[in-house]
Amino acid sequence: MNEAAGVPAVAPSKQARTSSRGYLYIAAATFSWGVCATLGRAAFTGRLLPGSGIQEINPLILAQCRTTFSFLAIAMVLIPRRGWANLRLPWADVAKIFVLGTAGVAASNYFYYLAIQRTNVATAIIVQYTAPVWVLLYMVGRGRERPTVAKLTSVFLALFGIALVIGLFGKGKLQLDGLGLTAALIAAFSFAYYNVGAHSILERYDRWIVLLYTTLAAAAFWLMVNPPNRIAAAHYSSAAWLFLIVFALLSVLVPFSLYFAGLQHLEPTKAIIVSCLEPVFSILIAAIALHEIVGPIQALGIALVLAAIVVVQRPVRGETSIPAAGPVD
Repeated sequence: MNEAAGVPAVAPSKQARTSSRGYLYIAAATFSWGVCATLGRAAFTGRLLPGSGIQEINPLILAQCRTTFSFLAIAMVLIPRRGWANLRLPWADVAKIFVLGTAGVAASNYFYYLAIQRTNVATAIIVQYTAPVWVLLYMVGRGRERPTVAKLTSVFLALFGIALVIGLFGKGKLQLDGLGLTAALIAAFSFAYYNVGAHSILERYDRWIVLLYTTLAAAAFWLMVNPPNRIAAAHYSSAAWLFLIVFALLSVLVPFSLYFAGLQHLEPTKAIIVSCLEPVFSILIAAIALHEIVGPIQALGIALVLAAIVVVQRPVRGETSIPAAGPVD
């Protein structure tokens, strides 16, 4: 027994297997988000299903449909299989998960889109991906993680790598706008919050229950912001609705289930550093699918992000990896 931590000791070999699984889950989630970034770019530029009206989809409706359709898909499978009685949670935990769904998932999406609208993609990404810094500061401040050299180095490498990947020092220069920067910073805090908050909740519930309630909370939030009559008034084509359904499953249901699974195996700081692969995958997939060019500076940025992940996952003397955070299915 680790008396200082009050938790059972975990064999090093089991720790390594658990951590490796966590890194793979997070990396798979970011790959799914990268695929969706390319899909979205192809749709909004008219390259995907031209003439279907997909390029006219409002980003707000896109964000709303992502969580709403994902909730419906989870509910249709989970409730018949487990029964509502087995999915009911204490009201205190329901409240916590609803806050996670609105202040974490929904808010990070909304303010990220607002930041892009008011500034540009480079500004939104680099500010949102300061989230690893906030997670590390919070975890260290609460005494839940140690400020190791490896973690500090990996945070720096990840941030600098992303800056190079998005071309921050070239064409993708920062565009300063008060509201846009505020929105991007809120998106970063929201991103950091659902990493920390989800990890805590996943200590008691499996990821599917957490995902059910977080998507329900986000869907309810968007329902208040954008009522169904506004969506109906857009008169989207059947092809556009099919795109929205597929996009929802690929951008929320699949990656968040993987991301929550990863949080059951990793500390929040390590998980969020691995999440920095998202812009890397977005660039690489766009280069392959849309024939966009990856320059030497972007290649260097990709190498730095990968280096950050290698650094943060290396074991540190005197520090033990956390065991799985809770029920893993």
